[in-house]
Amino acid sequence: MTDVHKVIIIGSGPAGLTAALYTARANLAPLVFEGLQPGGQLTITTEVENFPGFPEGIMGPELMDLMRKQAQRFGSQHQEYELVDRVDFSRRPFTVWSGGRELKAHSVIIATGASARWLNLPNEQRFQGRGLSTCATCDGFFFKDKEIIVVGGGDSAMEEANFLTRFASKVTVVHRRDSFRASKIMQERVLENPKVDIKWNSAIAEYLSKDERTISGALLENTLTGEREAIDVEGIFIAIGHVPNTGFLEGQIELDEHGYVKLHGPTETSVEGVYACGDVADTRYRQAITAAGTGCQAAMDCEKWLELQRL
Repeated sequence: MTDVHKVIIIGSGPAGLTAALYTARANLAPLVFEGLQPGGQLTITTEVENFPGFPEGIMGPELMDLMRKQAQRFGSQHQEYELVDRVDFSRRPFTVWSGGRELKAHSVIIATGASARWLNLPNEQRFQGRGLSTCATCDGFFFKDKEIIVVGGGDSAMEEANFLTRFASKVTVVHRRDSFRASKIMQERVLENPKVDIKWNSAIAEYLSKDERTISGALLENTLTGEREAIDVEGIFIAIGHVPNTGFLEGQIELDEHGYVKLHGPTETSVEGVYACGDVADTRYRQAITAAGTGCQAAMDCEKWLELQRL
């Protein structure tokens, strides 16, 4: 008879590791599948200055390593660099498959996050955290009195551009069309902001760097004429949306029209005994601290449910 885990946690960002900490402290011995990027998106972030408890800031990978060790101290088990390929939530105990292995669990916490859309240009990974970002709230402070670019034309891009004018001396919004998709009020805030310049019908063709380590500019290409121009900036923020990591969940739990997990309570999904936390179900805040908070909620909801089931 296959052993049945009390809880399996899929994902290892702030949400997944906080859920691991709380379920481990409840003696549930959680099994955590960390995925191909253990620690989640924070592992490609340099300095984190807005996570409570670190007045001098902390490097993203270090923060995630500390969270992992804290959970392991209480008995969580971790499968590093292992993905969950598919699940079966149609009957209990639930079944989870990873690399040909089949595992059973009484409950599952989904914390697989959402991946930012990138431009897929050469050297993109090299510059992530070195002048290239997808989170204005996380990294805006580092660009005080500097000129930067925001790429995108939706509400997220408008919000990030406006926010970044608190720090940057100039924000150039680069958009591949001649009009924004954003709501009218968000457009007006950007268009009326004296610190914002707009490059219509433009796209970044190449990231520029003087030292091959950090961003020093961008080569823009006109989408209508093909004409190119280089502009000097010290930061580039990509704001073209996120993709929730839920492909393996299709047909198993209810997802919204964009693929995010649809919640039926603070952390409850459409399947009893399956919970979700962090960016996989959050389209609004997308912060490490809010993800950690929902990880705590999911763990407590899961623990209570297991207790009621006498499992």
